[in-house]
Amino acid sequence: MIVDQDRASPSVKDVRDAAEQIRAVAVRTPVITSPVLDAATGARVLIKAENLQRTGSFKFRGAYNRLSRLSDDDRARGVVACSSGNHAQGVAEAARLLRTPATIVMPTDAPAGKVRGVRERGATVVTYDRLSEDRFAVMADIAKSTGAVETPPYDHPHIIAGQGTAGLEFAAQSDAAGARLDALFCNVGGGGLMAGLALAFEAESPRTKLYAVEPAGFDDTRRSLLSGVRKRNAAAGGSICDALLPEAPGEMTFGINKPRLAGGVVVTDAEALAAMNFAFRRLKLVLEPGGAASLAAVLFGKIDVRGKTIGVVVTGGNVDADMFERAIGV
Repeated sequence: MIVDQDRASPSVKDVRDAAEQIRAVAVRTPVITSPVLDAATGARVLIKAENLQRTGSFKFRGAYNRLSRLSDDDRARGVVACSSGNHAQGVAEAARLLRTPATIVMPTDAPAGKVRGVRERGATVVTYDRLSEDRFAVMADIAKSTGAVETPPYDHPHIIAGQGTAGLEFAAQSDAAGARLDALFCNVGGGGLMAGLALAFEAESPRTKLYAVEPAGFDDTRRSLLSGVRKRNAAAGGSICDALLPEAPGEMTFGINKPRLAGGVVVTDAEALAAMNFAFRRLKLVLEPGGAASLAAVLFGKIDVRGKTIGVVVTGGNVDADMFERAIGV
């Protein structure tokens, strides 16, 4: 157990502990391969399909790991989180299962399907303006006024450890397939999933190089890795990859990722849409733009992967009908 859950950075031991904590409720998502994808990239590619996780993204892993460890008194007070949609739904579902009241702070431009998913799970939605308001400040104000427990989207040890369970699974599934990964590509927003993956792969497959994938104009992690210090994004919005638009890398997540990642790459919105199209037509997977960025990085050759064995984590499939229609029409 982590002694100080608000400050102590997690270790792989905490990731393994989280795997036990969520085992009964989380989906062990499949790893998918495709001869068509291999031919298109010149590599052997394994896709970890976290879009098939409960609530349609990996976020349920961390949310349940966090909420299930709260005391009875804390659960009675309820929880508050901030998210554009995937963490929001993960927290709402975990709160529903644990019978805990939940309030979710969401931007006014959040996809309608994600807002609907939060409300259908019984959580209360409070909106804010992404361009003029600080979501963390709104969350903190609600926590102060109601006594609700803050459940941040990435910069918390229980969240990071919970997301890292996808890495333990992926490493084991790759080994079972006789496919030791040379490199792993994963979408990065605040960095919680990547931090969890980094801890897991450092222990289970240290030879695997990890690459962060971000939307053009929101490559705060890539720039932070290059400079050695956390960099902020200039804009608050403007990409269709709504799940990948943080202000900056998390302090805790970047502390984990900085010494463990090989680098970062950038994809455009058009490339993310093309990857969604490929996933639907060739892999029979429904992805949202931010969930498809990692696949786009491999399809568009952001790193030379020819002749190598590559892992790709597709992170979410919560896409509105109009955006999906736009993608499959590309």
